[in-house]
Amino acid sequence: MTLHAADISLDQIDLSDMEFWAGSRDVREATFQALRDTPDLQHFEERVIDDSPFPPGAGYYALTRHEDIWAVSRNATAFCSGQGSNIGDLPPDMNEFFGSMINMDDPKHFRLRSIVSKGFAPKEVARVDGLVVDKAKVIVDRIQEQFPDKQCDFVEHIAAALPLEIICDMMGIPSEDYSKIFGWTNTILGVGDPDFVTSYDDLMTHSLEMFTYAQTLGEDRRANPQDDITSVMMTAEVDGEQLTPQEFGSFFILLVVAGNETTRNAISHGMKALTDNPEQREILYGGYDTHAKTAVEEMVRYASPVIHFRRTATKDTEINGFPIKAGDKVVMFYNSGNRDDRVFDNPHQFDVRRPMQPAQVGFGAGGPHFCLGANLARREMTVMFDEIRRRLPTLRIVGEPAYLQSNFINGIKRLDCAWD
Repeated sequence: MTLHAADISLDQIDLSDMEFWAGSRDVREATFQALRDTPDLQHFEERVIDDSPFPPGAGYYALTRHEDIWAVSRNATAFCSGQGSNIGDLPPDMNEFFGSMINMDDPKHFRLRSIVSKGFAPKEVARVDGLVVDKAKVIVDRIQEQFPDKQCDFVEHIAAALPLEIICDMMGIPSEDYSKIFGWTNTILGVGDPDFVTSYDDLMTHSLEMFTYAQTLGEDRRANPQDDITSVMMTAEVDGEQLTPQEFGSFFILLVVAGNETTRNAISHGMKALTDNPEQREILYGGYDTHAKTAVEEMVRYASPVIHFRRTATKDTEINGFPIKAGDKVVMFYNSGNRDDRVFDNPHQFDVRRPMQPAQVGFGAGGPHFCLGANLARREMTVMFDEIRRRLPTLRIVGEPAYLQSNFINGIKRLDCAWD
């Protein structure tokens, strides 16, 4: 890094300014270092993003230290999710429409997670392991056939293809609909980026299309169960209750978006990190069975694909001695917690042998909202990099990434790669 925390003035920091998120990553890292080094929590005003019809809220406290993020994540009693997991406020029905169970608290959250988790039970995940291996092989076969000049967009043809096709296959979505699903997910998470969405009307239109598609799929599988997790979830019962088609529609948006975007960005950032650190690539590729597990955790830590989630205080409380009042918003910046030098040695260094404890917070930091698909994401990453290592060992990133303009997803839109 060429910029340091000492170069950052606290009164000039505005985490709500989208120009900050579109700007220099060195400035971003130095800014979060300055916030981590400040004893008190800093409060930021909210801004209206683009043409959102919803007024800004009362602002939020930024949680930037690993310890604070971990504490709030595990205390769902004092810090709830039901008022929203993103910074801006939405009407309650829209909260659940877009966020499903990540915007719920118990007992609703427990009921819904108990039902949908049956689709991610160990036997279900184990059943798709062969599918993950087969898909990774097909993806490498496909790019070798489609790109005889040995260059392609790593995001579109490798990183995005694997998780998208896996989650679609798991849910029983036909291959002819893959591109439609891919476009919907880009739109939902691309708010604020001119490449993907231009208005909130577009966002709502595409979201409703996805919701309707999911409802139809869920209703069909309840009537005609097949060998997919949609059927498992639609026929599962907890205390005599099943998912409604509306609940499945909202969960479908969450699952497909999360199952696609976050894993594809972890793979993309991981490949960029291996290219930028060839000595780490040699270590990983030279002892894959030994280092794959720690390397995957390090890629998630280093990338932090989800930048933030919010909680709302349910009562007067405190975070590490700092007073928080009931109704205050606190925003957990996972990207910052994963760079906390109180916890990680040389946090800006990419190290495929980094110990797994203390744990990175890229999948959340424990508690009831820990990422349901974390183990599937880990497996997809492990298999994809193994396939690249064995069959395209010279594959590397060429050129600079085209980053998503977002304060929510640390996304890469395009990333040119080449191989010999």
